[in-house]
Amino acid sequence: RRVAALILVLCVSGMRAETARYAVPEEAERGSFVANIAKDLGLTGEELLARQARVVPEGENQYLQLNQHTGDLVVREQMDREELCGQSEPCWVRFEVLLQSPLQSFRAEVRLTDINDHAPVFPNKEIVLKMPESAMPGTRFLLESADDPDVGNNSLQHYSISSNEYFHVYTQRRNDGGRYAELVLDRALDREQQAEIAFSITAVDGGTPARSGTALIRVVVLDINDNVPVFTQTLYKVSVKENSSQDTIVVVVSASDLDAGTNGEIVYSIFRNSEDNLQTFKINPETGQIRLKKPLDYEEKKTYEIDVQATDGGGLSTHCKVEVQVKDVNDNAPEVIITSLTSTLSEAAPPNTVVALFNVRDRDSGDNGRTTCELTGEQPFRITLLAADAYALKVRALEVTVRAADGGSPPLSAQAVLRVLVRDENDNAPVLLHPPPDSSAAGELVPRWAPSGYLVAKVVAVDADAGQNAWLSYELAKATEPALFRVGLHSGEVRTARAVTERDAARQKLIVLVRDRGQPPRSATATLAVALVDDFSDAFHQLGHDPAGGQQPQVAEEEMLTTYLIASLCCVSSLFVLSVLVLTANTLCKARVRAELPPASPSCYGDGDFASSGMGVGSTGTLSPAYRYEMCLTSGSGRSEFQFLRPILP
Repeated sequence: RRVAALILVLCVSGMRAETARYAVPEEAERGSFVANIAKDLGLTGEELLARQARVVPEGENQYLQLNQHTGDLVVREQMDREELCGQSEPCWVRFEVLLQSPLQSFRAEVRLTDINDHAPVFPNKEIVLKMPESAMPGTRFLLESADDPDVGNNSLQHYSISSNEYFHVYTQRRNDGGRYAELVLDRALDREQQAEIAFSITAVDGGTPARSGTALIRVVVLDINDNVPVFTQTLYKVSVKENSSQDTIVVVVSASDLDAGTNGEIVYSIFRNSEDNLQTFKINPETGQIRLKKPLDYEEKKTYEIDVQATDGGGLSTHCKVEVQVKDVNDNAPEVIITSLTSTLSEAAPPNTVVALFNVRDRDSGDNGRTTCELTGEQPFRITLLAADAYALKVRALEVTVRAADGGSPPLSAQAVLRVLVRDENDNAPVLLHPPPDSSAAGELVPRWAPSGYLVAKVVAVDADAGQNAWLSYELAKATEPALFRVGLHSGEVRTARAVTERDAARQKLIVLVRDRGQPPRSATATLAVALVDDFSDAFHQLGHDPAGGQQPQVAEEEMLTTYLIASLCCVSSLFVLSVLVLTANTLCKARVRAELPPASPSCYGDGDFASSGMGVGSTGTLSPAYRYEMCLTSGSGRSEFQFLRPILP
């Protein structure tokens, strides 16, 4: 214990708590002056040389260099702030200055200041916007954002457009500090007067001198489509663990449109306001499911803001925002970095001699990143360092038995049971079992004579959470004819809300929303395609199989399947009729045999009869002498049937 405590004191005494800070612009040339280390440490150049001063970087690359003669710290290799730190600000390059005789360590860090070395760039050189001629003045339209990897004043600051009589641009600021543009309509559009409007947009940063990027906006004026898609929520907030696998469902967005036909069909897409979002997430254009394209990393980025666009068949669109919070998991092990180690130690070394210097770091955050260090082992010449961070509970319940014992003779003890129950969080969205989530639409058949309450289909979903986080409710989010169908709130059964009529369209499309009761709630959607048929013989034609549309192989395959089903039904029916005939013949044969047997005449055998035939049970064997049994047989039963068996009580 004394040796471990002494070494721990020695490790701490050789380090300084304060950290020296310097600054240098990014992309500085090799040999650029950063600071004079000797002056800050109060040492001369001769002392630095005598004590073998050197710079130890935190990472693998050596970006800085120390001149031992002058004490000047200079740039050894050019540093790109965007490459080292991305959008994080401030950007620090950390290192230690190590001195020998005696062994000392001084912490220092250099801040890389941003220079305006990037211009804003639009993802597309031409932006096409479709606007209805019924759009009112003051309507705002979201534009694609330009990308500028610089930070601070050198990043993108504002947008401007070329002169025109219909629009002006307004620069908005996001929560993360980024800026995006909204196009504002100044006067009403008239397609008959001008069907297309073109002008340029410019993104300008705040550097000196300023840099800019330009794109062309082309506005196509559409005929009136009087209903715009509407999202169920304008803002979706979700959280995803950073160890979630690729293709994991993040959230399902849902929008509806009251228009019929193609004007009511909605296509979902992720708006191009960030290249990082497009590389990380993907969306199903039909269902609105947003999935991961690649794994997340909490240490690289903690929050994503996704703009999702819903566009109907007439070209009208609306937007919602999805905020994704990345949850940190304990996916980084602690690192023990030995800065300096004295392999030999004189037995005359005085107390407080520094033996070794080391650093411990963990890239995780919060409790997952807090580390503790301890010295293990009793031998003074072999010391092991153990670093451990705080690990999270991944089980539903944990039970520990705690025992306390005294040192008496004999020792007395008591014990208690500690039971820890882990509270569930709503971190799982409902998963569809029927219809399968990977199918575009499940087909169902409904006859034209179906009355009100006719069962069309049943949507089945499960949730891996517990309690109210797993309570699911079902609702009809969208339907071709909403008044024709209803969905059971808790059962998921899709039934007709009224009788089917001849006026109802032959093809119906239903979208059922499955939602749990967690906070915030998570949801999933199921798509059903329903065909109203006069009889089931034309089911495939009613479901929309068009031979002229390249579906001939599929129709032929389905007709072959129908032929197999009919043949199987005939075989099963034949086997059933044959089984009935065999059973009838067997029954008649048994009745004929019984009719030819002589009439039954019961014969009873008493105790004496058994004794005379060598079957005495009155005084020997396992039965008690107090019990007797009487057995009666019919003359025609032979050896196989007992009529009854009853005890004769004394």
